[in-house]
Amino acid sequence: MCYCMSCSCKSSKKNIVNDNLGKLYIVATPIGNLKDMTFRAIDVLKEVDLIAAEDTRHTKELLNHFSIDTAVTSYHEHNKYEKASKIIEEMLSGSNVAIVTDAGTPIISDPGNELVKLAIKEGIEVIAVPGACACINALVVSGLDASSFVFVGFLSEDNKKRKEQLNELKNETKTLLFYVSPHNLKKDLETIISVFGEERLASVSREMTKLHEETIRGSLKEIYDLYDKKDIRGEFVLVLAGIDREELIAIEHSKWSEFSIEEHYKMYIEKGISDKEAMKKVASDRGIDKREVYKLLKVK
Repeated sequence: MCYCMSCSCKSSKKNIVNDNLGKLYIVATPIGNLKDMTFRAIDVLKEVDLIAAEDTRHTKELLNHFSIDTAVTSYHEHNKYEKASKIIEEMLSGSNVAIVTDAGTPIISDPGNELVKLAIKEGIEVIAVPGACACINALVVSGLDASSFVFVGFLSEDNKKRKEQLNELKNETKTLLFYVSPHNLKKDLETIISVFGEERLASVSREMTKLHEETIRGSLKEIYDLYDKKDIRGEFVLVLAGIDREELIAIEHSKWSEFSIEEHYKMYIEKGISDKEAMKKVASDRGIDKREVYKLLKVK
């Protein structure tokens, strides 16, 4: 089916029906401002046979706004396994299905991945209908490096697991993206500061595309101090700068400072590594010239 603006073809439900199987459309919806709904998303939601929605009441409000009367079924975290098989049956019988979330792009920290996997397994075509995505919105206005990033999503509610998650990311050089609920903002910031340090640069965006949209940029300490005095409302995206590569290299080299070069060298020899290779590794670990290692060890 063609959705290009210059195309003269007209849409109809039969145009998106496969002769044998239906299709699964992953449709992004606005994260606040309804004007961000795309023409293509409206067309697809009108033309499919069924819409699988995270919250049917919320989705019906959106559909009513755009005069969409397609049938809606619930598909959420608590029924995603049992409901997925029923939705797959619909597509196997030739019906086209769209999946939507409450806001933004489905599957990103929302149910839907299981359904996509099953659809692919059954040979059902999966088509993404792009649109708003909160983490990408926050990233591009953060002022931090957007060339390479890691989407983390929501941190665990469990204090121990949350700390473990963050420790695994401590030496990540890519920009990190977190979703944060209002009641967890201070707790998450406190834990993040304990792992990354209070001077790490960050950006916090809330209520994006809505009336009270705001983005605050600065160090983690500055952001925490500000929200410690504010009334916390709305959904947040935290964008956190990755560790500087030179700083990371310095940290890696400093790990060996508690060992003498002789002890460091002996460790590799005991592992069965040759003299020459052991010296190379010691030099690389410490960020020094291998000739210096040779001189200190007096290995001939």
